[in-house]
Amino acid sequence: MRQYELTVIFPIEDDLQKAGREQLLSDLGANGAEIIKTDEKGDRDLAYEIKKRRRGKYVLFTIKTEQESLKTFDRLFKLNANLLKYLFVRVEEPKHG
Repeated sequence: MRQYELTVIFPIEDDLQKAGREQLLSDLGANGAEIIKTDEKGDRDLAYEIKKRRRGKYVLFTIKTEQESLKTFDRLFKLNANLLKYLFVRVEEPKHG
């Protein structure tokens, strides 16, 4: 398993954000991802309008999952109407020696 940082932008409305987060966590859990850490980054202005919105709630998840699962997550997250944007970044293992 590899470690990834998953940055997600949710709508700022509480009900939409809660529904989007529940679906995202369900999708991650159902496909074998392990959530190591969740870091709330708060509401921020977006650089450009996304789905007719100018603000979003940023959350950073640190997860462990198989590389092959990323395609599945990409497909599932595109179907989640309460996700404005998301980005996976692989966390490099520190080199010893």
